Amino acid sequence: MIITGYSGSGKSTALDAFEDAGFFCVDNLPVALLPKFLELPLATTPDIAGFAFVMDLREKGFLTTYRHVFDRLSDNGYPWTLIFLSTDEDVLHRRYSETRRHHPLGHGARLLDAIRAERRLLEPLLDAAHHRLDTTRYSVHQLKDAIRRLVTDDRPCRMQISLMSFGFKFGIPPEADLVVDVRFLPNPHFDPALRPMSGEDPAVSDYVFNHPDTRTFFAKYLDLLDYLIPLYQKEGKAYLTVAVGCTGGRHRSVALACAFHDRLTASGYTIGLTHRDIGSAPPVSSDTNRKYMDTHD
Repeated sequence: MIITGYSGSGKSTALDAFEDAGFFCVDNLPVALLPKFLELPLATTPDIAGFAFVMDLREKGFLTTYRHVFDRLSDNGYPWTLIFLSTDEDVLHRRYSETRRHHPLGHGARLLDAIRAERRLLEPLLDAAHHRLDTTRYSVHQLKDAIRRLVTDDRPCRMQISLMSFGFKFGIPPEADLVVDVRFLPNPHFDPALRPMSGEDPAVSDYVFNHPDTRTFFAKYLDLLDYLIPLYQKEGKAYLTVAVGCTGGRHRSVALACAFHDRLTASGYTIGLTHRDIGSAPPVSSDTNRKYMDTHD
């Protein structure tokens, strides 16, 4: 995928969308290096969805070189697509005025003159583009969604979902998008036989899930996640972290996070799982052991 277009039309945002969709992305690659780049071993890596390159007038020789290079791609059997991003003149002028960045053709020229000159120079590329996107009225999220739909046949982006258990006594994870408080569930800490274990142990998980409130809560929150995750994907969110917390992050939160992980994985999602505080219990001396045991989960 070769992305080009007017400076300020959203090419960097488009490249971000390709990266979220699993593409290997390069910004401002000299067009003459493109055939050589595709000969690298990286080009045959199976877990890469494709390649996306932003090429434009920032490269001084772009206009005199691109036709020859694109023809070589076709001759060598590389399938390629040219995507051109355009935006209304007044919007481009406003964006440059707000960001105070230099236009690639703005050296010694008025901003408006540089914008108009670029439009004239890129007209042949606009005519040759396989896809044209007018980003005048797009928000960042709308542009990303348009790129995703363009290259993935309406399939959602590969949002990275992470489940994390934690203990409230150690603080809420700052990266959490959704925080689930399960401190209302029965606490295995108060069972002396279960206290040394963690929520990864079947005995602790059985203790937690044998309570009807746990099963009801789990089913209802799983329904909520099944509803929310596709909406987050549609909105273009690249990462989603669901943090499940109990008092100390060792028993209840671990058991629930493991259960959510298993059920969501069975539904086809790729889920990461971490237990932030499962081993965070501070060491205690014998004279403080009772006080610690009375407060730790």
